[in-house]
Amino acid sequence: MCSPEYFAVEYAINPWMDVSTAVDAELAVKQWDRLRETLLGLGHDVHLLTPEPGLPDMVFAANGAFVVDGTVYGARYKHEQRAAEAVAHRAFYETRGWHFIAPNETNEGEGDFAYLPEAHGGLVLAGHGFRTELPAHAEAQEALGRPVVSLRLVDPRFYHLDVALASIDDENVVYYPGAFSAASQRVLAQLFPDAVIADDADALAFGLNLVSDGLNVVLNSEATRLAGTLKAAGYHPVPVELGELKKGGGSVKCCIAELRH
Repeated sequence: MCSPEYFAVEYAINPWMDVSTAVDAELAVKQWDRLRETLLGLGHDVHLLTPEPGLPDMVFAANGAFVVDGTVYGARYKHEQRAAEAVAHRAFYETRGWHFIAPNETNEGEGDFAYLPEAHGGLVLAGHGFRTELPAHAEAQEALGRPVVSLRLVDPRFYHLDVALASIDDENVVYYPGAFSAASQRVLAQLFPDAVIADDADALAFGLNLVSDGLNVVLNSEATRLAGTLKAAGYHPVPVELGELKKGGGSVKCCIAELRH
């Protein structure tokens, strides 16, 4: 995770960003701290990336890389405003001895990649259409040695896979069908017949931008309906307020890069 010490909406690169909307920087840090404390309280380790001035979106740490079994497939951001973040993420992994693979193709890390280690023997779901380019899916497959299933995003409000779909355990997902092309919806239905399906309200509340350890599901507190759906499915929803960071187009998952040793 990376503190939102320098977080602000200084440019608009997704439909949620409005440069005329003020960000309460102090509140953003408090909300982020509460998310970090929630993860620690659930028994997880949290490693911190040092924020850098001039990079207001560094708080969205999920976009910096995608890690599977100790191999790190690095990010290459679509927008110039965020390009320097990739350097900071690479340094984080390399100084800790991780096997880092530099990308040639445009991709935004866990923003557009999700890993399910027990689904069909270990499967990567990969989004494209707005940020990550389709050739990056093949590059990730070669880098990580895991089959990659490409899913086309069609609604600009759901510009990353992680605002439209999330893994809720090692073999199942929750997703919002309307974010995907008709063909990708059919693929998801075939792969995950028991998936939890979210509605418009869940998706627009950033409810799908969540993290789960297989039982505890940490999600945006605005997604009350989805929290109820997940509870009925046997999971334990843990709501967290992240209203300030939502102004940048992100929520819980965007703030968390998962380190899979």
